[in-house]
Amino acid sequence: MATPAPLVPATTADEGEITVSAAELRELRDELQRFMMEYRFGLQEVETKIGILRDEFLLTHDYNPIEHVSSRVKSPDSLVEKVQRKGIDGDFDSIRRNITDIAGIRVTCSFTADVYRLFDLLTAQDDVRVLQVKDYIAAPKSNGYKSLHAILEVPVFLSTGRIEVPVEVQFRTIAMDFWASLEHKIYYKYATRVPDELLESLKDAADTAAELDARMERLHRQIRAGGAAPATPTSAVTVREITTSGDADAAAPGHDDPEVRAV
Repeated sequence: MATPAPLVPATTADEGEITVSAAELRELRDELQRFMMEYRFGLQEVETKIGILRDEFLLTHDYNPIEHVSSRVKSPDSLVEKVQRKGIDGDFDSIRRNITDIAGIRVTCSFTADVYRLFDLLTAQDDVRVLQVKDYIAAPKSNGYKSLHAILEVPVFLSTGRIEVPVEVQFRTIAMDFWASLEHKIYYKYATRVPDELLESLKDAADTAAELDARMERLHRQIRAGGAAPATPTSAVTVREITTSGDADAAAPGHDDPEVRAV
């Protein structure tokens, strides 16, 4: 009976290649599965917290500020690509330190005020640690992109003990989400080399989406108050500036330099 071929053919060091045995590959596979499992559990912790807030809002306030929630854990291929692109070491400890969006959740809200309210409620929980916030609503990207990004660290309790897992949470409105989805498809189609006229149209569409957000939020307040809407300009978007501790009077950042809070 013929001997089965090895999973990875052995080569010599002189050929500039690495020899990996089947046992080493199995060990790497098992370690990768354990590594990704931690982020999957961290994701579930944050999803549970968001689900509790959504259900409590419906019961107590007769209002659901969350339109929908989507989540993902990066695939191994996507993770390897990011490790190579960032030029970091490929060991798991280095990946833990340098890549914080392995687990990600996107929360789509009805209105801009809901974005900040949910962020405050989620981050006020005593087992949630805020590592970083990038407020692209208060300071949109130059192309018009808006969203509130937060890296949150939550505890996960395993049989071996407690570990802290970072999870990226993106909060945005329906209009912001619609624009971002279209922008992503355009960039994918043109392999990031988007014609200038399309970029200008995207920026105009982002401004229109912001105006729509403002109008719909005023209508929402008017309906719930049972009276006239506040007299604010139709193009104004109510946003809250996130500042670092002790720097509340700092000037608002420019569109190309979104404010970041590291805690």
